[in-house]
Amino acid sequence: MAEAPGSGRRSLYKAAGSPSWKEAFRQGCLERMRNSRDRLLNRYRQAGGGVPGSAQSTLLVHEVMEEEWSALRSVEGRPEVSAQLEEPVDLAVLEEIQQELADQERSIISEYEKSLQFDERCLSIILAEWEANPLICPVCTKSNLRVANGVVTCPCGLYLSNHACDTWTAIL
Repeated sequence: MAEAPGSGRRSLYKAAGSPSWKEAFRQGCLERMRNSRDRLLNRYRQAGGGVPGSAQSTLLVHEVMEEEWSALRSVEGRPEVSAQLEEPVDLAVLEEIQQELADQERSIISEYEKSLQFDERCLSIILAEWEANPLICPVCTKSNLRVANGVVTCPCGLYLSNHACDTWTAIL
């Protein structure tokens, strides 16, 4: 005999309107990955940007999944979630979620690399234009500015240095 929806044993495992733990876990992981974009890019930069394909997908995926799993298990006052987590874990579902996160991670890194390439092209164009049409020194208004090793100089004594913090300083 069938039970009425929302009553008895069924309500312990699936509350009406609440997503399954798998969907809640998937959505939580995806949200954590989006919110961890800065952390991902910092790790990518620390790795030198040249992370091999299979290792690339492990920069943040496992950590995000572990954080979300801990958060999901720590939800108190939600018996439907606790009851659902008692069911056997389907490894195929976890692998599918892991693949989604790895795809999102690769997408973020790809977007970052495209941005870097664009910045490099812009800088190259600016430097080429500068070499083709030298700038006259704004201090002496006589000599052309010279660029060498990230330093802009003029015979009049103007010295612009690009420090590690990417700010230009002028020394006269």
